[in-house]
Amino acid sequence: MDGLVSSGDRPRILVTNDDGIDAPGLRALVQVLLSTNLYEVLVCAPDSEKSAVSHSITWRHAVSVKRVDIDGATAYAVSGTPADSASLGISAALFPSIPDLVISGINIGSNCGYHIVYSGTVAGAREAFINGVPSVSLSYQWVAGTSNINDFKLSAEACLPIISSIMAEIKNQRYTERCFLNIDIPTDVVNHKGYKLTKQGKSFIKSGWRQVTSSTQGGRVLSTMTMDTNPEVCAEMDASPLSGEHLLFKRHVREAPVLEDDTDYQSLLDGYITVTPLGALSPADIDCQEYFKNLVPGFLESSSSAL
Repeated sequence: MDGLVSSGDRPRILVTNDDGIDAPGLRALVQVLLSTNLYEVLVCAPDSEKSAVSHSITWRHAVSVKRVDIDGATAYAVSGTPADSASLGISAALFPSIPDLVISGINIGSNCGYHIVYSGTVAGAREAFINGVPSVSLSYQWVAGTSNINDFKLSAEACLPIISSIMAEIKNQRYTERCFLNIDIPTDVVNHKGYKLTKQGKSFIKSGWRQVTSSTQGGRVLSTMTMDTNPEVCAEMDASPLSGEHLLFKRHVREAPVLEDDTDYQSLLDGYITVTPLGALSPADIDCQEYFKNLVPGFLESSSSAL
């Protein structure tokens, strides 16, 4: 983290996301950060929706970058993924210097439990963390019929104390380099119960597949955590009818998540703003190590007996 503290009067925050640079969550976050007059705000985000692309990166070809007008911020739209956007934004190839903090979000829909694996929002923060830049992912628990666009602004404001505390730790060179934070904001953000340190649980929406005749059938999925959908036809989606050569299949909810006490998703449903430290490694449970400690030596014996 050496050299990350800005030399100017205001520290630099890079904002990215997976919903695209025009998404209301990102715009609200940028607006709230700028309203504090404490930070220089940079934006490097996908030029279109890239939800649930996980930590995929663009490797075989160049990405295109276009300047976008966001009042008060220096912003660019990238043709790549959230991980691409975060990587480019912290590389000093696009901006003249490395940001002090990367914030990915605010996502439309929570990111808890196993859904963190799929999340492009979390991947944006993880990419920064892997490259030594402090980072945070922010997600709002959107519920159709209850939530509205203003909830993103309220969510950003509710997270300002967290951001301020992190920036103070970075300035004093005390902030941890061992993890990044995944933060989820409850649906009723105005009446949230406070900040709660949690751990990643195993909540997961089990989905199945059903055949459809149009890519817009069933609406656009707004949240990978709840599979919440927007019944209105999304202009970005291809509404072409099913051709004779292709079959179309779409995910649908098959089973609700299993909840666990004192984990991220349960605490979020209880009304807390959840603060979950994450790492980039994927170690198995300790009992798996013990299991394979006994099994691996037998691989050679099994191979020899098969000859």
